[in-house]
Amino acid sequence: FEVSNDVFPAMVAVDIIVANIWMAVLLFMAGEAKVLDAKRGADTSAIEDLRRTVEKFQHENERIPSLTDFMMIGAIAFGCTGLAHLFANWLGPFFEQFEALEKMSLNSTFFWLIVLATSFGLILSFTRAKDYDHAGASRVGSVFIYILVATIGMKMDLTAITRIPGIFLVGLIWISIHAGLLLLVAKIIKAPTFFIAVGSQANVGGAASAPVVASAFHPSLAPVGVLLAVLGYALGTYGAWLCGILMKMAAPVTG
Repeated sequence: FEVSNDVFPAMVAVDIIVANIWMAVLLFMAGEAKVLDAKRGADTSAIEDLRRTVEKFQHENERIPSLTDFMMIGAIAFGCTGLAHLFANWLGPFFEQFEALEKMSLNSTFFWLIVLATSFGLILSFTRAKDYDHAGASRVGSVFIYILVATIGMKMDLTAITRIPGIFLVGLIWISIHAGLLLLVAKIIKAPTFFIAVGSQANVGGAASAPVVASAFHPSLAPVGVLLAVLGYALGTYGAWLCGILMKMAAPVTG
């Protein structure tokens, strides 16, 4: 959406600060999970079943990765990224001829790069390529997620919040609505604290922090946090674009 260099650093700062304030709340909730679950009358037997299932699955399928495994993981990852670049460089210019679609940012090569890379990953999750997770594909992916987070973080400017304080207020309102709806629905359906905390962090913090929250309940549940976070990233790619389009429609048109 071609956000200016003045706004982007401020948005990164707001995202990090607000998300980590909420993460601190979730970690506190994890420590008080038994008390909170008892007050809501939540049935936590599903979490215990999930923990045992995850431990059994890891024990039966995990293997020591070989050089071939690492080469195949790298080949799949970089191969899909290369294909995404190839098709994005063709699709972006192609949509420039359609004015209506150009307004939806479909002429952006970067948009197609992200959407295609995400879509390729989702498609491969239904194939035998998913078996490489037993050889540590998720751990390799986590390394690159941390590199991505660090790269975005290098553009953060905390002083930008003082110049545009309204953006920080928007971030607080956003996370308050998220938290309020989450806790309200959790109370209605009597959801266990584990699903509240990990599900929330998977959407807000992603794979960099959701496993941390999941581990606060039990170390063996960290992979559940990773899986939910990957799903959050996938849905977020499409949802964020739709949200951006809606915001462009709502924003006043200026000369």
